[in-house]
Amino acid sequence: MKSSGRVLFYIVTMMYWFSMYTYVPILSPYVEHLGGSIFMIGLVVGSYGFTQLLVRIPLGIWSDRIGKRKLFIIAGIACAVLSSLGLALTTNVWMIFGFRSLAGVAAASWVAFTVLFASYFEPDEAPKAMGLISFYTSMGQMAATTIGGFLAEYISWSAPFYMGALVGLIGLILALKLVEKPAEVKRKPVEVSELLKMGGEKLLLSVSLLAIIVQCITFTTMFGFTPLHAVSLGASNADLSILTLLSTLPNAIAGYMSGSFFVRKFGERRTILIGFLAAAICTIILPFTNSFIVLVITQAFNGFGQGLMLPVLMGLAIQSVNEERRASAMGFFQALYSLGMFGGPFIAGWIGEWASLSSGFIMIGGLSLVGAILTLKWMPNRSFKQKMG
Repeated sequence: MKSSGRVLFYIVTMMYWFSMYTYVPILSPYVEHLGGSIFMIGLVVGSYGFTQLLVRIPLGIWSDRIGKRKLFIIAGIACAVLSSLGLALTTNVWMIFGFRSLAGVAAASWVAFTVLFASYFEPDEAPKAMGLISFYTSMGQMAATTIGGFLAEYISWSAPFYMGALVGLIGLILALKLVEKPAEVKRKPVEVSELLKMGGEKLLLSVSLLAIIVQCITFTTMFGFTPLHAVSLGASNADLSILTLLSTLPNAIAGYMSGSFFVRKFGERRTILIGFLAAAICTIILPFTNSFIVLVITQAFNGFGQGLMLPVLMGLAIQSVNEERRASAMGFFQALYSLGMFGGPFIAGWIGEWASLSSGFIMIGGLSLVGAILTLKWMPNRSFKQKMG
């Protein structure tokens, strides 16, 4: 693919994620501001993952059936625009729940994004491709979350939502020019039995289960309840943007380096292990931080640890799957890890409602330690070059 085409893909990717993340730093405080309980905050944050859980596998199968990716990318960005616009126009907590759920539908099209981008590389370069696309994902999220808090602080609560809708609309227009090779053969639909067999593949299932834990951590901390803890320390909406920036910047750097440096130097197993251990330590000590600066430092390391893991796991999920089945495999992988996006905030919110938010953070940190143990048990201490099945 020509370099100009890749640049366009990077820009569209950043705008796509920008449209869904401008309001993430202030979403939890905003729901609280509207009178929502900690449990309700958990529902709103988790709804984003719940709809992905429902949609991603069917979307992956559908994409493989018709042999098209670009169509789903365009539809996904359109849903992101409608979601942000809807959030801007309502102050009803249950409507916010609904429009944030629509953002999950938009995010489900990430299946098509990753598979189309991976098609520009050789099969054994899948971890490298996922590292690159994860970097630009993090860049879009980082720019959005940095700007969003300042917009809420100096303009209004609704300003981040309007900004997300505007940037998403521009990304939608640019996405019309993305390049996709036409399908050379008519696709045979994936049978349910074949999908179950695919999901039973040891490597795909293992990396998917580990990814659930990664997303539990991310959506309970960085994109979940960490801003509430920051507010309890006296942070403003602008401070929340700084906190999110200094969490997502290390996340982006780690995502870029994971496939090109860490995997080559340490291998997949050790790279994932380093990530889980860093995330566990930083999440467990999070509720005990009593200053905003200390919180920022711990979450910078937390973001870096989380950024190491997902690109490697994502690359392993599709590395050896045939091209015509990659969207189905990625749909399976992303649908399972969506369980973490929903389950982490939901459980932490439930614990926060009936016990304390600190208990929720400690529980998620302990889950990260479980992820480290499972990595040692499931991941061979070598590079994965073999076919899956």
